Amino acid sequence: MTGSAAEGTDAAENTTKVPEDIVFGDERVRGFLFDNVLHSENDGEIHFGLYIPEDYDGSESYALYVTLPGYEGLYFQGVGVNIRAEDYGIEAQKYNEKMIILAPQLNDWGMTSARQTTALTRYFLAHYNIDPDRVYLNGYSGGGETGSLVMEIAPELYTAFLHCSSQWDGELGPLVEAMTPVYMVTGENDSYYGSGSVRKTYENLVRLYRNKGLPDEEIQKLVVLDLKDQAWFDERGIRDQHGGGGDFAREEDIMGWLFGEHGR
Repeated sequence: MTGSAAEGTDAAENTTKVPEDIVFGDERVRGFLFDNVLHSENDGEIHFGLYIPEDYDGSESYALYVTLPGYEGLYFQGVGVNIRAEDYGIEAQKYNEKMIILAPQLNDWGMTSARQTTALTRYFLAHYNIDPDRVYLNGYSGGGETGSLVMEIAPELYTAFLHCSSQWDGELGPLVEAMTPVYMVTGENDSYYGSGSVRKTYENLVRLYRNKGLPDEEIQKLVVLDLKDQAWFDERGIRDQHGGGGDFAREEDIMGWLFGEHGR
């Protein structure tokens, strides 16, 4: 951590080592520091926003939350547009005051971005005092596609994954092996993805867990499918089910699930 990485870090300067592989930016958006770049030898330059609570000084382990944006939040769209456009990183702060939040701005929603997400998560686990049993991931729209690929390559890193208004691209075998809990929420008639992909993913996960010998009660804790009908969106004045997925960030039952108790 460095004095430019979080507010109120004067007291922490002498107790935390500055990560040498990160160049911190100087643009602040809604409490996040932006235009930070992690230089990864294997995965290239990883651009991200960063929120660190004022009282973090490295002496106590904090939770870590990684929020992956949709298309309009990717890096080439502009620095910090993900936090300007989406509220997941903002609303998350209400659930845990002792939580560092990463808001990556990647360049696509494929395997390259999944590897970069994993590399960024590993870096913070190695260089900050993070509780490995409280590492959370969510992805909205294209970020949900990326997150599903993260669940293929490194599901064991995460305590739970919230998949919002998206489709599932990753292989399920590694996820089932790691038994990382997943909550998939989308509109029944999502205008971009529909709901067929998440329905099929849910059915396949249930089948794979049953084949693994898990009882239904335990499976229900590991995989949740939450399909919202048009009435849900109408009640909130939302016309488009896909764009309306951004409002899932303000739903306590959804975000509360992500930051709830999940056995590790």
